[in-house]
Amino acid sequence: MMAVSLLWAVDVYGRVFSVSAARGRWTRAADLLLELKRVTASQQCCWGVGCDHLLYLNVCPTDVPIRHQEETYENQRWNPVDGFTDTLLPTDRWSWTDESGLNQQPLHSFLLPSANWEWEGDWYVDDESCGRESTKTGGWEYAVDFPATFTKEKKWNSCVRRRRWLRYRRYKELGSWAKVPVDKARPPPEPFTDISCGGWGMSDSPEKHIYLWAVSQQGKVWFRTGIRQQNPEGTSWESVHVPREVTQVSAGPKDLMWAVLWDGQLLVRTGISRDCPKGFDILRVVNWEVVESPNQKGVAHIAVGLSVVWAITKDNKVWFRRGVNSHNPTGSGWISIGGEMVMLSVGPNDQVWGVGSDDRMVYFRHGVTATEVIGRSWVTVSAQLDCSATTNHSSVCTPTDAAVFSSEVTTPSQGSVLGCDDTDISKACLPKITSDSFISSLVSDSPVAHPNVPEGNQVMSEGPDSSIMTPTLPCSQSDGGDTPWSNVELEEMKGSAPNTVATYPLELEQRAVDQEEVPPWACVAGGGCDIDFSLPIRWLNTTDARPISPSISPALNTTNTQTQTEKTQHEKDSTIEKCVRVTRGCMYWWRDWSPYQWEDVSVMLEQVRGDGAQTDHILYLYYTENQQKKYLHASIKEVTALVPVFRDSLYTMAVYTPERTRQRRPILLATRFLQDFSTWLSLLNESCCESRGLEDRISKQAMWAVTSKGDIMVHEPSPCLEAAAQYLPCDQMFWRQVPGHLFCVESNSLGVVWGVGHDHTAWVYTGGCRGDSTQGDENVKQTITDIRNVYIFENQRWNPMTGYTDKGLPTDRYMWSDTSGLKECTKENTKPPTPQWTWISDWTVDYGVPGGSDKEGWQYSAEFTLTFHGYKTMKDFVRRRRWVRKCQINLTGPWQKVPPIRLTDITILPCLAQCSLEQVPLWAISEKGDVLCRLGVTADNPAGDSWLHVGTDQPFKSICIGGGHQVWAIARDGAIFYRGSVSAHNPAGECWYHIPCPPRQTLKQVSVGRTSVCAVDENNNLWYRQGLTPSYPQGSAWELISSNVCKVSVGQLDQVWIIADKVPGFPSESSGTVCHRLGVKPMYAKGLSWDFGIGGGWEHVSVRGNSTEAQRVTPRSPHPSRTQSQVNGNIMSC
Repeated sequence: MMAVSLLWAVDVYGRVFSVSAARGRWTRAADLLLELKRVTASQQCCWGVGCDHLLYLNVCPTDVPIRHQEETYENQRWNPVDGFTDTLLPTDRWSWTDESGLNQQPLHSFLLPSANWEWEGDWYVDDESCGRESTKTGGWEYAVDFPATFTKEKKWNSCVRRRRWLRYRRYKELGSWAKVPVDKARPPPEPFTDISCGGWGMSDSPEKHIYLWAVSQQGKVWFRTGIRQQNPEGTSWESVHVPREVTQVSAGPKDLMWAVLWDGQLLVRTGISRDCPKGFDILRVVNWEVVESPNQKGVAHIAVGLSVVWAITKDNKVWFRRGVNSHNPTGSGWISIGGEMVMLSVGPNDQVWGVGSDDRMVYFRHGVTATEVIGRSWVTVSAQLDCSATTNHSSVCTPTDAAVFSSEVTTPSQGSVLGCDDTDISKACLPKITSDSFISSLVSDSPVAHPNVPEGNQVMSEGPDSSIMTPTLPCSQSDGGDTPWSNVELEEMKGSAPNTVATYPLELEQRAVDQEEVPPWACVAGGGCDIDFSLPIRWLNTTDARPISPSISPALNTTNTQTQTEKTQHEKDSTIEKCVRVTRGCMYWWRDWSPYQWEDVSVMLEQVRGDGAQTDHILYLYYTENQQKKYLHASIKEVTALVPVFRDSLYTMAVYTPERTRQRRPILLATRFLQDFSTWLSLLNESCCESRGLEDRISKQAMWAVTSKGDIMVHEPSPCLEAAAQYLPCDQMFWRQVPGHLFCVESNSLGVVWGVGHDHTAWVYTGGCRGDSTQGDENVKQTITDIRNVYIFENQRWNPMTGYTDKGLPTDRYMWSDTSGLKECTKENTKPPTPQWTWISDWTVDYGVPGGSDKEGWQYSAEFTLTFHGYKTMKDFVRRRRWVRKCQINLTGPWQKVPPIRLTDITILPCLAQCSLEQVPLWAISEKGDVLCRLGVTADNPAGDSWLHVGTDQPFKSICIGGGHQVWAIARDGAIFYRGSVSAHNPAGECWYHIPCPPRQTLKQVSVGRTSVCAVDENNNLWYRQGLTPSYPQGSAWELISSNVCKVSVGQLDQVWIIADKVPGFPSESSGTVCHRLGVKPMYAKGLSWDFGIGGGWEHVSVRGNSTEAQRVTPRSPHPSRTQSQVNGNIMSC
């Protein structure tokens, strides 16, 4: 490994520099004759393309030298006359071969690959072959014949022998630039214009392989093979077929590789892996995929990292490719990033470096982390040139505070004196360098004068770098090496005496800080630079990381005109406009096709947000099938629900989209630990709400629902839910979870929301959607406790010998089972619904089972599939009894407990959204079956004050209040009643009116709207009450609407929503699907058909809060309009 992390750069004159995080100064390469056009780096080495179109390599120094072992085998055969000799049979191998004996390898055939290597010694015998500890045998191995196994022991039938010779060569050009030799016995490739190295992260082995890609002048792509730690130069070049001419390539540390075409389009190489680093072709189809340019200008430059891709278009705009991964190398879309660049480079941890388009300064993308993949702003690299590492003829240094001005001449010593004609030395003005002028200067092989220095001020440096034109300031020449000091008369300076001499004493030489102006840069390579921000980095201006654009950075160092200020502000706004946040993790994903099993997948949530930016979040799932990398993705805007479930001892969430809802197979993601599951569920819920612009507090028009697991779900509908022009299909409705655990929820349009738990405890909603709200509202952080029963059945069959026993027939259900009898449930293996629940009691016999039981809790029947009763007859051959055990869950959510009466059902008066009531009528049924009316309920006091008991002759089980204070209720025996004379002034009404039930049916639930009443019977049939009028609110008859209905909810606008038992065509789906009745109109309240939505385990729905009238366009009347009080003589109200 390298000792330091290096950032490499090339200026517009072809000079190569590097800077380390520790030193913080640009250090020029020791080879002053070296001129490069492009560099690419890794943490082990740096490659460059010279102006002579040759390839150069700089291997970073290491503590362990780079050594390569050469080996060959000496072979001999025994004959009776001379013993073992090198005279072999014609059918034998050569005297000197490789280990297999197939290739001839005499000692003199081994040559150094290039001048960059040297031999460490001569050939010697490896006398430890086969584990030999002694040198007495001379390293020989014996065998019967050559195609046999060799051993260290010589036997009577050993007719052949061999021994291994070794020699080591060492790479000697560590830390310096060396020319890469041309491949032997192969024609040299075309001159290269661009190179890129990568791929060292594809293997987990300690020895990292580096893969080098190159582009020639003809637009062809080449691949360098054989590059590894012991052979940094590689072996040979291989041509890679491309469909069109390429101008630039970029390879990431792993298996990402992109290329830029001449027309500005992009190519992505697929099929790259550790076993096939060059990519493979399937059925002669080239593994290149075309990616469109971010804009019409076309792409000029591309930079690839671990899982990021950055691009620069020909107008110098910077772009970021979202969704890039080894499973999805092409990504999913472009994001515009502030700033203007000509070149980018991505580091080993996806940190980004760039070269500004106008000022040619090196920039660093500040704030790039594993989660914030695009960072926050561009900051300049403020490292200065290290003059101590250069010679006097390679740079021009100006004295700083270490210079001493004196009227006396000091003792001559080694140093230098600069005399100038003008005291006001102005720095050379740096002109704007365009891309065309820069490229033309680099392509030219002849040295050119620096554009920022006049011709009269250019001198040819003498010595090793005499071919380099170096800009210098006009100064006096020294007489020679014998005179170390020269006296120079300086013109009068402000604040200084005339005729003074500037001297540099020897003792102050270490204090002198020679400063050289940083040159304009052409190329930067950050592949080997890993910045650790836990350590101070002085040469990065991260403390003042303002979002500045490289295109306007020269204005920060010059006069700030009004135009420049406006441009700066515009670039700042565009820079902070977008933010990309990436969250990665590992989960389990249920493969819903063969082999139907849980798969380990990598999950990535990519969130794009920012001021003025369109929020767009995408969820990616990466998996491998048949050794091929694949992925699934879903836009968060398309996610319609995240429903928690518990499956196969895993914390699971069902992710619904419109397509998945129609297919009745959601995406199932799971984790083993509750903390991981809660983190992902909260993150995805927040992302869904953010992408849809939903606030934390739920609107008053929301629809509420409860799943069979007790999870509370809410949907924010449009104000006109029933309007035909704005109708949202059920499969596109977005449901979000509200913290809590309830059995049912009811609401109205004034924001009054009540719920009932499984333990019959009443709760009132206090606002908020997240249990961890930071608003400081204590009502949002209430502790919610719910208790539910877990049931199992003990089954027995009668036989003549022993009576009732647990030995059933082979076709019988399990002797310990659930309600259906299809699943075995014993006392030992039955667990709480989820690990969040805890047992609070032991198993006991349940004597309150429906249908009754005997004194031991048994129910009897002729067969398990028939109806059970609580007494034994002569024909009862099977019996069962139900066991119950209580479990409890503790949560935190926006719910307040309403003691002390326990409830089984609740209803709230639905009213129009613009309506205002002094008190909101709320009716309920207690656990004992009593009918109650809540007093003092208002929008400001949703919990109310007290209960008012309403007299009944028998216990009730369902109740509902509709428009006009219509109260309907169902008794436990299935009889239905209407409460008369209920009003705002008489909230309890006067008496109950019995309503006939549908023929031969027993009702279990009722729901009342403004002008319609619907009920559900025990056979899951939905009934509609006909003939409802203001003068006769009891109606006249029942009409069957539909079957397959578990529960119904009728809103203030007479809209009908149900929980369906099954979805036609999907018999395997569990019971409970949210459905909407289509075609409901004022004159046809029965509707026409059903729109099936999300389903599979939903138990309750309430639409009674949505009551905003749809806007209807009416023709203008020729008559003058009348006031509201003139319409029918009354003001209409709820």
